Amino acid sequence: EVQAEAILNMRLRALRKLEEEGIRTERTALLIEREKLVDLLEDGQAQRRAMAKQLKDLRAKLADTDLLARKTDFAQGQEEPDFSLEDMVEREALTVILSAKGWIRTQKGHGVQPEDLKYKDGDQGKFVFPAHTTDKVLVLSSGGRFYTLLADKLPGGRGFGEPLSLHIDLTLGEEIVFAAVHHPEGQLLLASSAGYGFLAQEDALLAATKAGKQVMSLKGAERVLACVGVQGDYVAAAGQNHKLLLFALSEMPTLMRGRGVKIQAYREGGLSDIKTFTLADGLSWKWGQDRTRTHTDLLAWIGRRGQAGRLAPQGFPKDDKFA
Repeated sequence: EVQAEAILNMRLRALRKLEEEGIRTERTALLIEREKLVDLLEDGQAQRRAMAKQLKDLRAKLADTDLLARKTDFAQGQEEPDFSLEDMVEREALTVILSAKGWIRTQKGHGVQPEDLKYKDGDQGKFVFPAHTTDKVLVLSSGGRFYTLLADKLPGGRGFGEPLSLHIDLTLGEEIVFAAVHHPEGQLLLASSAGYGFLAQEDALLAATKAGKQVMSLKGAERVLACVGVQGDYVAAAGQNHKLLLFALSEMPTLMRGRGVKIQAYREGGLSDIKTFTLADGLSWKWGQDRTRTHTDLLAWIGRRGQAGRLAPQGFPKDDKFA
């Protein structure tokens, strides 16, 4: 209270004099600091001595605290997760549609009825199968080359789709003989028109480019006749000579690529159709428009791979096709 009363009793001139003295004192101190900083900027050794002194003072100041202790440790880093852009695709049901003239498209959902699908004039359906947007689709040409398509990259909608040639480098004159969803643990049986073939693991058939992967070797006018999923323990081969041969699936080798081994012998003509089946369940084939016939008494047609076989049983299709 005494100090406040004294200040109030001071004249305004005295107060201004005190303020002026304070400003002069601050100015003098700043000029001295400025001179030191200018000298410091012009002398590299002085800069290093100043930095060393500051670091020494800082270490002494922090010596009695835990601020100097390391906050992180060296350790084995975690492995980066193994994922690709395909893992970012949302899984949705769709149906893949490939026409006889090579137009491909998809429709959302499963349960699409083939008879309800429309195609360009003069075209018709060839492969229609359910899939998901996360699936890969295997396609095989008659020249023995496999191609890989990503289901989510195929054109959708209710139009006619796009030419398959926009997605793969299909050789002129070749046609598609197989198209299906890729199954990582799956196995396929490949066969040529000359009656040669082999088993192939589906994972070994994936291609990374539009050029595809040559898997089956062919000679002359030979072409890939069939590619079927392996189910069962026996192979059924039907020749153009109307002869049927059944032999154990274990007689077929598994190859990465090649021509394969002789499936059935022919004096003339070649292979007409092939399938795998379970011997205990009998051999089935299409009978009539939409019926199936199963033959269980098969002993007469069982032989060794590479034999000619015997004339097919009564009721076997005249075109020597199982389906």
